[in-house]
Amino acid sequence: MAGLLLLLYAQRSSTIALLTTDQITDTGDDVSISFGRTPIRLPHPVDDLAREVVATRKGHATIGAAAPSRWLFPGGQPGRPTSAERLKLRLNQLGIQPNPARSTALFQLATEIPAVILARTLGISVNSAVRWQQISAGDWASYAADLSSRQRPPRAQ
Repeated sequence: MAGLLLLLYAQRSSTIALLTTDQITDTGDDVSISFGRTPIRLPHPVDDLAREVVATRKGHATIGAAAPSRWLFPGGQPGRPTSAERLKLRLNQLGIQPNPARSTALFQLATEIPAVILARTLGISVNSAVRWQQISAGDWASYAADLSSRQRPPRAQ
């Protein structure tokens, strides 16, 4: 699950390590995750995986705990999440290099999503989102002007 959050949503290992179950919302039909102000609806089968991780999350210190951990990825110390370093190590063991993978994901997302929406959903600054768009040539600055200059079809009467 952590690898998918990195690859699909360009999240840092430190952000993933600090995710709590409160950031996952399951309505029964849909599952969403919040990194920033705007929740992201998870596609299938990622939604099922998120449900499974919430239901079965385990850490070394959660065995025999009186209350379930609030961390999506519990760590080895009671009441603490896994460390970003431990998560990076685990991702490397799975063949995922966190920094290059995150850069690739941000590059791709920046070509597809306007900077403001990218910032709100991923929890990054607007300036950072704009920089990624400039790097990826996915500059949305002219989008509003282009949209307003399009001819609209006549309304049916």
